[in-house]
Amino acid sequence: MNAEEYTKELDFSAVSTVKKFEDELRVVRSNRPSVELVENVPVAYYGENLSIKQLASIAIGAQKELLITVWDKNALGPVMTGIQSANIGLSLQNDGNVIRATLPPLSAERREEFQKIVKRMAEETRIKLRTLRDEVLKKIKSAGDSGGITEDQVFDAKEKIQKMIDDSNKKIETALQAKIKELSE
Repeated sequence: MNAEEYTKELDFSAVSTVKKFEDELRVVRSNRPSVELVENVPVAYYGENLSIKQLASIAIGAQKELLITVWDKNALGPVMTGIQSANIGLSLQNDGNVIRATLPPLSAERREEFQKIVKRMAEETRIKLRTLRDEVLKKIKSAGDSGGITEDQVFDAKEKIQKMIDDSNKKIETALQAKIKELSE
């Protein structure tokens, strides 16, 4: 492999790592209702484990409320049971075909706890990025030592790699600050 292929490999890994972090942040509960809170909650329905998004449509209603409209009335009970089992902290009301899931306000202690969780998630993501960077740098150094690529290519690749990691860290920090702001509301 040449230096360009190593940097492309790292770029792909870094982008997917940051994307995964952003997806994980969406699942962390805040004072805003979010479809991501319940869409992947498992539901036991006719002997199969399905997610809520496979059994119902989910919309954001007024005043911190999620509206979950099941497509089959028989799924109403299992969906409610699945949400209660997920222990998300939603209060549920059954309106026939529609489940109204209301978010109670977060206490100050709970907000601080969630902020610590998202900060830890961000740090774990940064560690993953550093590990990816170190692995690619070892490969490039090895290729440079064996004569597969020149010293200039090694130097250029190191600069590109560090710029990629710096850009990824900025994206992580931006997403983290947005989530912390959301948790503070």
